[in-house]
Amino acid sequence: IIDNLCLTPASKQTPLIDLLLEASPERSTRTQQKEFQTHILDSVMDHLLAADVLLGEDASLPITSGGSYQVLVNNVFYFTQRVVDKLWQGMFNKESKLLIDFIIQLIAQSKRRSQGLSLDAVYHCLNRTILYQFSRAHKTVPQQVALLDSLRVLTVNRNLILGPGNHDQEFISCLAHCLINLHAGSNVDGFGLEAEARMTTWHIMIPSDIEPDGSYSQDISEAGRQLLIKAVNRVWTELIHSKKQVLEEVFKVTLPVNERGHVDIAVARPLIEEAGMKCWQNHLAHEKKCISRGEALVPTTQSKLSRVSSGFGLSKLTGSRRNRKESGLNKHSLSTQEISQWMFTHIAVVRDLVDTQYKEYQERQQNALKYVTEEWCQIECELLRERGLWGPPIGSHLDKWMLEMTEGPCRMRKKMVRNDMFYNHYPYVPETEQETNVASEIPSKQPETPDDIIPQKKPARYRRAVSYDSKEYYMRLASGNPAIVQDAIVESSEGEAAQQEPEHGEDTIAKVRGLVKPPLKRSRSAPDGGDEENQEQLQDQIAEGSSIEEEEKTDNTTLLRLLEEGEKIQHMYRCARVQGLDTSEGLLLFGKEHFYVIDGFTMTATREIRDIETLPPNMHEPIIPRGARQGPSQLKRTCSIFAYEDIKEVHKRRYLLQPIAVEVFSGDGRNYLLAFQKGIRNKVYQRFLAVVPSLTDSSESVSGQRPNTSVEQGSGLLSTLVGEKSVTQRWERGEISNFQYLMHLNTLAGRSYNDLMQYPVFPWILADYDSEEVDLTNPKTFRNLAKPMGAQTDERLAQYKKRYKDWEDPNGETPAYHYGTHYSSAMIVASYLVRMEPFTQIFLRLQGGHFDLADRMFHSVREAWYSASKHNMADVKELIPEFFYLPEFLFNSNNFDLGCKQNGTKLGDVILPPWAKGDPREFIRVHREALECDYVSAHLHEWIDLIFGYKQQGPAAVEAVNVFHHLFYEGQVDIYNINDPLKETATIGFINNFGQIPKQQLFKKPHPPKRVRSRLNGDNAGISVLPGSTSDKIFFHHLDNLRPSLTPVKELKEPVGQIVCTDKGILAVEQNKVLIPPTWNKTFAWGYADLSCRLGTYESDKAVTVYECLSEWGQILCAICPNPKLVITGGTSTVVCVWEMGTSKEKAKTLTLKQALLGHTDTVTCATASLAYHIIVSGSRDRTCIIWDLNKLSFLTQLRGHRAPVSALCINELTGDIVSCAGTYIHVWSINGNPIMSVNTFTGGSQHIVCCCVSEMNEWDTQNVIVTGHSDGVVRFWRMEFLQVPETPAPEPVEVLEMQEDCPEAQIGQEAQDEDSSDSEAEEPSISQDPKDAPSQPSSTSHRPRAASCRATAAWCNDSGSDDSRRWSDQLSLDEKDGFIFVNYSEGQTRAHLQGPLNHPHPNPIEVRNYSRLKPGYRWERQLVFRSKLTMHTAFDRKDNAHPAEVTALGISKDHSRILVGDSRGRVFSWSVSDQPGRSAADHWVKDEGGDSCSGCSVRFSLTERRHHCRNCGQLFCQKCSRFQSEIKRLKISSPVRVCQNCYYNLQHERGSEDGPRNC
Repeated sequence: IIDNLCLTPASKQTPLIDLLLEASPERSTRTQQKEFQTHILDSVMDHLLAADVLLGEDASLPITSGGSYQVLVNNVFYFTQRVVDKLWQGMFNKESKLLIDFIIQLIAQSKRRSQGLSLDAVYHCLNRTILYQFSRAHKTVPQQVALLDSLRVLTVNRNLILGPGNHDQEFISCLAHCLINLHAGSNVDGFGLEAEARMTTWHIMIPSDIEPDGSYSQDISEAGRQLLIKAVNRVWTELIHSKKQVLEEVFKVTLPVNERGHVDIAVARPLIEEAGMKCWQNHLAHEKKCISRGEALVPTTQSKLSRVSSGFGLSKLTGSRRNRKESGLNKHSLSTQEISQWMFTHIAVVRDLVDTQYKEYQERQQNALKYVTEEWCQIECELLRERGLWGPPIGSHLDKWMLEMTEGPCRMRKKMVRNDMFYNHYPYVPETEQETNVASEIPSKQPETPDDIIPQKKPARYRRAVSYDSKEYYMRLASGNPAIVQDAIVESSEGEAAQQEPEHGEDTIAKVRGLVKPPLKRSRSAPDGGDEENQEQLQDQIAEGSSIEEEEKTDNTTLLRLLEEGEKIQHMYRCARVQGLDTSEGLLLFGKEHFYVIDGFTMTATREIRDIETLPPNMHEPIIPRGARQGPSQLKRTCSIFAYEDIKEVHKRRYLLQPIAVEVFSGDGRNYLLAFQKGIRNKVYQRFLAVVPSLTDSSESVSGQRPNTSVEQGSGLLSTLVGEKSVTQRWERGEISNFQYLMHLNTLAGRSYNDLMQYPVFPWILADYDSEEVDLTNPKTFRNLAKPMGAQTDERLAQYKKRYKDWEDPNGETPAYHYGTHYSSAMIVASYLVRMEPFTQIFLRLQGGHFDLADRMFHSVREAWYSASKHNMADVKELIPEFFYLPEFLFNSNNFDLGCKQNGTKLGDVILPPWAKGDPREFIRVHREALECDYVSAHLHEWIDLIFGYKQQGPAAVEAVNVFHHLFYEGQVDIYNINDPLKETATIGFINNFGQIPKQQLFKKPHPPKRVRSRLNGDNAGISVLPGSTSDKIFFHHLDNLRPSLTPVKELKEPVGQIVCTDKGILAVEQNKVLIPPTWNKTFAWGYADLSCRLGTYESDKAVTVYECLSEWGQILCAICPNPKLVITGGTSTVVCVWEMGTSKEKAKTLTLKQALLGHTDTVTCATASLAYHIIVSGSRDRTCIIWDLNKLSFLTQLRGHRAPVSALCINELTGDIVSCAGTYIHVWSINGNPIMSVNTFTGGSQHIVCCCVSEMNEWDTQNVIVTGHSDGVVRFWRMEFLQVPETPAPEPVEVLEMQEDCPEAQIGQEAQDEDSSDSEAEEPSISQDPKDAPSQPSSTSHRPRAASCRATAAWCNDSGSDDSRRWSDQLSLDEKDGFIFVNYSEGQTRAHLQGPLNHPHPNPIEVRNYSRLKPGYRWERQLVFRSKLTMHTAFDRKDNAHPAEVTALGISKDHSRILVGDSRGRVFSWSVSDQPGRSAADHWVKDEGGDSCSGCSVRFSLTERRHHCRNCGQLFCQKCSRFQSEIKRLKISSPVRVCQNCYYNLQHERGSEDGPRNC
């Protein structure tokens, strides 16, 4: 190279240095070329400087023979120019200051050797390099340091650079432009060619919305900015000093001078800014020419998605580069050798192209295979699931469940879904049986890799996390019994061994793998859409800059498959989905009608869409700092699709105490917390605001108020006029319950279920965990809500105050505080919920892979209260919302080995206080009742002040003893400004593990109290109403005193099928018709001879649309419309079909089958759905019900044990409880299919249940009822009661093999008939009896929870045919020979039990709850107790009913003041609470036309002898026989009313016995 520089002038022939730089090896990438070219340039520069070549004769190396000094000088200057070209082109990757030093030394050498030498060329190179340095980005600290260094170098060499020798006017004007730009600080991303390339690079629609993957180096601080301005000012002063005249000439302005003779840069800016900008644009154009001079390299502005792969893109462009080069060399005659060289170059290009296309093809094939495998695995899972086509007919008690993250009403999460990974997380390891104290060092991060499970034979402090069920599960799998394996399918990915068994482990794993194909489960929120045309069409939109013949990038194709059909993506952002402790990075895409959150993809700095798993680490900077993640994420990769119209709300959120996240709430119960790169969050939030329709009603909102309403707004005139109500005002007025209000405040304060570090916080309510019954009128029952948990006892309070007073911090970093631990943290949440997945896994990750010491685990509610309020200085924790709605977390349903305490107590289910009666459901109910009671309502605002209000921080917090460690507060730490990685990790760890104070105080002033009992009408959920008070209009508080409508309130031509109560009135339709919500003005009808269905209008009965597509699914017997878009049908095909109804005009004529739900084996007879809990329940003649997920349209679980075809279903929208009726039986189940209780309503005759409904008001109210309508025309009310029943010794369980499926129908019927006859002796108590004295419905059955499995619960009973005690259960029989069994639930109290109490003089052993202490030898049992009935108009056994009819439909008004009954004659009657009990007709009154003579003396009624009703028995009497007057406590009649003589004496006798002494 050096010889060539001496010999051949650059102007005559292409210099050797250029040929060498362009000699790129075959298949070289741009990065490799850059390294290669930099190495050559750097080596030559070092050589030239070391040899002092420009000193001529004084040089260290002599000039090559035949060369001349002048040629050398020109060529060295040409070389310098090429180095600067490469610098601007981005191919020289060393620091630019090396080049500055090189040029300055060359100028110095030239001046020493010869004064007459022209240095313009080399000065030009120096100027270009300086301008390059100043136009670079200076966003991060390293970039800022480099810029300051460049300014320093210019100042040091000011005489050379700004001296008379450098007279390039263009440079001076561009330098002024650069200094003005840097001073203004407007272009931190730079303003050179790189920045220009960023602006013109391919993007999706709008460039400003796409942020490249910025470095996470720290952004410029204020101090750094000041340093920069100081340095710029100094250089500006030097520039003005040397070149003021030149500047004035170039810009044709006079620069004003201040009193010190200086020109201020801020003053000069407006004068020269515009002209400077033009000079700068000219300079950039000049640089582009320099780059393309001689030969063109890969343009920096190349579209990043237009390259199919880096190699292919390069070779194509290399080809064009070489073509241009060839045309440039055509002037010279080419030798044979050169021709051969070019030919081989072209062959290399073609080979490169073919190789890349082959690689692309392979990638596409791999992608397709992965996609098909995932789809197949989904189909396989569907086929092999419980009740699937090839799956087991019955579930196993070894099935495991986990909490689903979708939310129901009031943001309650109650739904459980199958946990397929349970036995992978808790594999069976035989050693642990012999050595329970041996700890296996299992990395909690990867529990499913058996290679890591190496038991260490040493005593250990902590136990490995195991479940007792794992052994049975693996024993069943190992036995290889297909019937058993069927019911216990493992789902684990390839290469994950499910267990480690040292002796026979290999065989077992082989068997498991042989039996079960390992699915690569992919969770999808919606079916795939998009065919080839759509993909191509979308690709055209995405890759605007790409050429037509290019193939799609495979990662983009994968992404396209996930989108809806015909989708157009308009905006794309990188995001990280946060759930629990995990984050899953992906992309947030905004389309036409949907937005997507797609895990596992990212956008690189070059704006390519890539799969994160295939990216090398150096190409991907994660959004969440690495120190924040606790090991690898355990979240499944999902693609979630949300329709814009379904989004309820979007809130700005903080994550890791940084304002970088948003939380999106969807109408289907999903809510996602999405974190973004710093500075992007607000753009995303604005994008959401642009696409989300505004909320119409504040009550629908998750925060309880309209988006822009202030929580703490005064009740000013303006807000009153507008009618805007804040959530606080709604609570004050009693429009929302205490639970709802606390949930709304948590939401507004940024607390989220998705982030365990900011989990919703709820207060401890009660301080009494020892009483048999909770007295909610006694203030001592409650904790002091005005004080934080640390101040509940005086002893602890004094210690905390002393800590604060005596606090000293030598470093001055930590201010004084009372509490070093928090009331809510990830660890506190996980420890409360440790028995329930996925929180067990979270607990184990926080705990290092094992459970804590048994004495430190959450084991007893009472002990937890005493620890947090009294005994433990490091424990001030509050509660979580689950304590008020989720009984499942109190069960150890996964059978975990949680260890033994030091006192020998073995940990299992959570120990409940006595008032919970040993039942987690009752604990939750009483706890919620306590939260809603008057005392708490009157004091809750005091607790809100501490957590969300003015006592949260500041002087008020000090006074309230409510100051926490400073790192708990927002704004105290910025993780992005911590340079020390160890300190950053420690700070993030602190935030992660120790909790966060709710963000900004919601209330700056004292919170107003609730107006308790200001209004006592029953339509307010938040108001505590005294049951039975006169102004209380809730029908189930006055069951014995309901006033019937004397005539129908509505009449139809056919039997009533559905009754809907709206604000405007009562709507009713016939059977085989259903009203469509939410406007209820359309009906969907079925049951026509041609098997069609019709959409009609409610008013006119006219068919608007006829759907004939349903005929292939056989006869429809039931249909429901959960929302205006969906229709769900069931019938003789046994399939539950989900149809989508077109809402737009062109689609309105069609019904599209969205999903066919397969599971039933006989006709589907009834169905219901809950929009609140997003479930569908279908009942069938196969005597089972199936619960389906309404969002995913998939199987959840089944309800077995009905004694007849299921005839009626309903779901409690408040609690999620499911009521199913079959024959004469009522069954009650939890939302997750756990049996709660059942009762046989049989009273003789042939009556059965036709319809049912539930009261849904104040779910904690024990007086809520289940209402059933019967074929005998009677409406019956049932209530859940706790009764004391004798404690019988538990017999050995005998697993009963029930009827096989091929058992003749007659046999089943016969058995049922026997049962019925055994119950017929127990007459239903007459309405005149006091229900408390009446025997409870004879065959009521309770299901007692068992620790082993929350789902497998049963009751003990005596079989009517033998004395052997047997047990009915829905568990799989332990007799493994039978893969298919038919199992029933217990029949309840049977003949042996019944006849005793009925014929015996002693009182019934089952006593109605009297809120008393449990008797010795008795236990509490929840039962469904008959409470009252309605018989007027419809009952067949009332002689005064002229037209009795079976009850076919029931409805309850929204405010629960009325109950509506529809019958088979098309009549709808209404019952409501009487304003004046005893003064108006009641249900038990005989109708006037029902009797023409007095029941007492038989005198005939006439004009003179009027009819009078006895208010107690309801019979008709004459004036004389009904002259007596009495109060009737049973009917809540407190003033004397007319009664007959017989009733009068009975009532007086009752009163006397009550007043006299009572013998207990």
